[in-house]
Amino acid sequence: MTTTNFTRGGTQTKTFKVPQCSPSWMGELQSASVSFPAVNILLSITAFLGNSLTLVALHKISSLHPPSKLLYRCLATTDLLVGLVAQPLYVTYLMSVVHEHWSLCHYAIKAAYITSVALCGVSLLTMTVISVDRLLALLLGLRYREIVNLKGVYITIASFWVLCLVASLRIIFDQRKTALYTRILIPLSLLISLASYTKIFRTIRHHQAQFQQQPSQPNALNMARYRKSSA
Repeated sequence: MTTTNFTRGGTQTKTFKVPQCSPSWMGELQSASVSFPAVNILLSITAFLGNSLTLVALHKISSLHPPSKLLYRCLATTDLLVGLVAQPLYVTYLMSVVHEHWSLCHYAIKAAYITSVALCGVSLLTMTVISVDRLLALLLGLRYREIVNLKGVYITIASFWVLCLVASLRIIFDQRKTALYTRILIPLSLLISLASYTKIFRTIRHHQAQFQQQPSQPNALNMARYRKSSA
């Protein structure tokens, strides 16, 4: 929560106040003081182990197009960091409220906000780009490997990190604008992903109908390759 203070000279100063770090909030968490941290610790361990295995598997797979593999690595890395950083910070915040360590609470909740917004934002944007990448792989055919390259994907991922880090740091100064960015980003990303996968589904159905009418060995092989890369 951000409040604006006015000095005698008319200067505006904004401070980040967290209502969740107060005795009034403690009563709401008291009943869940054990279950909330336990669930978050379990999710943290699951996210860390699952995404670590995903990164190991991606390292061993050589059939994926390098730009696509980079996108999957970015997604697994951000999800791993959510389990390794964001969720432990949230657990720290919960425990600080229960034990009434208000100074620690303020630092923990700010850090949890910043890391959650940044990591979840990058993860969501990466998933959106993956859906577009799969659509391009289907529509472009052989031209896909020429158009989609590592340099472009590196630039895209770097821009996502910069954008989400800036948006997450703004929460300290203006929480309302960060909330506005979130309300725009989430529906837009979900809409793009939904449109991409809907187009993929319809295109594959159309190709399958064509293959059944006029079976072609090269086309069947291309469809099998696409399905393998999309898995």
